[in-house]
Amino acid sequence: MVKGVNLRVLPGKVTALVGESGSGKSVISQSVMGILPSTGRVSGKILFTDPLDGKTTDILQLPQDGEAIRSLRGSRMAKIFQEPMTSLSPLHTVGNQISEVLDIHTEATKDERRAQTEEMLGLVGFSRPSRTYDMYPFELSGGMRQRAMIAMALICRPALLIADEPTTALDVTIQAQILELLRELQHKLNMAMLLITHDLGVVANMADEVVVIYHGEIMEAGPVDAIFRTPQHPYLKGLMAAVPHFDMKPGERLKALREVPVNSDTLWAKKKQIENAPDILLSVRDLTKTYTTRKSGLFGGKGSTTVRAVDGVSFDIRRGECLGLVGESGSGKTTVSKILMRAVTPDGGSVSFDDGHGRIDVLAAEGDALMELRTKIQMVFQDPVSSLSPRMTVQNILSEPLEIHGRGDGAYRLEKVRALMQAIGLDQRYLNRYPHSFSGGQRQRIGIARSLALGPQLLICDEPVSALDVSVQAQILNLLKDLQKQLGLTYLFISHNLAVVDYMADRIAVMCGGRIVEIAPREIILRNPVHPYTRGLLAAVPFPDLDRPLDFETLQASGASDQRAWGAQFSSDGSGEGLAPADLGEGHLVLARRSVDARELRSW
Repeated sequence: MVKGVNLRVLPGKVTALVGESGSGKSVISQSVMGILPSTGRVSGKILFTDPLDGKTTDILQLPQDGEAIRSLRGSRMAKIFQEPMTSLSPLHTVGNQISEVLDIHTEATKDERRAQTEEMLGLVGFSRPSRTYDMYPFELSGGMRQRAMIAMALICRPALLIADEPTTALDVTIQAQILELLRELQHKLNMAMLLITHDLGVVANMADEVVVIYHGEIMEAGPVDAIFRTPQHPYLKGLMAAVPHFDMKPGERLKALREVPVNSDTLWAKKKQIENAPDILLSVRDLTKTYTTRKSGLFGGKGSTTVRAVDGVSFDIRRGECLGLVGESGSGKTTVSKILMRAVTPDGGSVSFDDGHGRIDVLAAEGDALMELRTKIQMVFQDPVSSLSPRMTVQNILSEPLEIHGRGDGAYRLEKVRALMQAIGLDQRYLNRYPHSFSGGQRQRIGIARSLALGPQLLICDEPVSALDVSVQAQILNLLKDLQKQLGLTYLFISHNLAVVDYMADRIAVMCGGRIVEIAPREIILRNPVHPYTRGLLAAVPFPDLDRPLDFETLQASGASDQRAWGAQFSSDGSGEGLAPADLGEGHLVLARRSVDARELRSW
């Protein structure tokens, strides 16, 4: 619901619309485009003045499916949607979908449409536009699909572009590329942009004006400089305090807008600590995993391609610590987590777990030993929607692990479920509700409670906050930190958000191309990184600070993972031979050529 909203988007300027999920951002964008569902009722005025002819049109006065609104939509006003995979048709090529816009709005011939589409594909960063034209969306990465969406939106050179969370699902390096692309095209085409986002770092680097919305009402609006330097409204101040950043002091907490009370007194936290328990809880050595894909043909071709998803990964997780694992999509982070959970079988390597009751070979465990191991290692998944069964109540979801492992009777399980609800700060009245009746942050809390049901020693958190707003993200991160402190948990925290990992982790391992390229204590790796890939990741993080803008000039156009820009010290000869972890001291290891001296790397 949106109530009495007033905002403006000036020609050639960027207005950022900032707020949490459910605040009304997308409703406003749908109203402007005339694509609001038929159940929606809109009153007021939406005035669109076309710079080409100076004519002003009240969009709300146009018939929703009339010729007038259709001539504007896609031509003079365009929109980039949040999720490019679901916004693009899987049945049509990228070129067909982009050129269809020209077919609807222009008199161009088929050959002219193809030429203009290929020109736009080149403009948004495709190196081989003619090849991309004939590709299907599933053949492109997330960043490339988003570029295709941008090309579709810009093909008719619109006067107004609405970008609805255009970088939420992207890696930090791809996000930086997309932001640079949008900024360049906006200046080149003198285009107005309504940028919808909840990322204040993106706002600081892109916006000229900012509008802050909460529950359908504008809380604060003004130039970006005034909004960031002298925020007035408590909601805006709260949003800014909820964003993790690299300047946080040790022990400093994020200030969530709505704190989650944590009470784990009735859980299994009061177990006696095992005397002489080893310091290393989980030890991973030389993990490898290769996937083979067919080259062509539905039922197999003559050739195949092999991809090394995990390539000689080794690390230790110490008892009670949080090890952060960061890297871009496709770097192998999730494959490693699936191997640790026994969901994927590696080609080689070893994983051992020792909680003080004896060393367990994770990869060889079977039968009762495997069942027992699963109670000690649990996982928190990325998507709080798809990881919870829509057909089960919260009580069923939380008691299921206890039933599978034969823990107690019905009364005992109900008592444990209530204790879990209390631990994550949810009211016990919600036990008979289904997941769809909860917000994203509440669903993620239920996922965390499920992972705690069996009293694990190690939690593997795979991007647990990437789908959440910054305010809800702060809730979940604080909850995880509180639970770690109270229950003595150990975390493997996987993320591509370096600021989040900086807040959570004690040590950080950086993955690229299936290998760990750098691992060190948090304060070392984020303040004094050595590997070019780590430096590239850090350079691409947008700060919610006007005095620390993204340096688009130094960001690599090909991304941080392009080994050609790394230098000879860090690059392999193609086979991976000659690279080994160099010890720089204080637990700082960097993947480099064997011939390179550690002292040379320290001064690099």
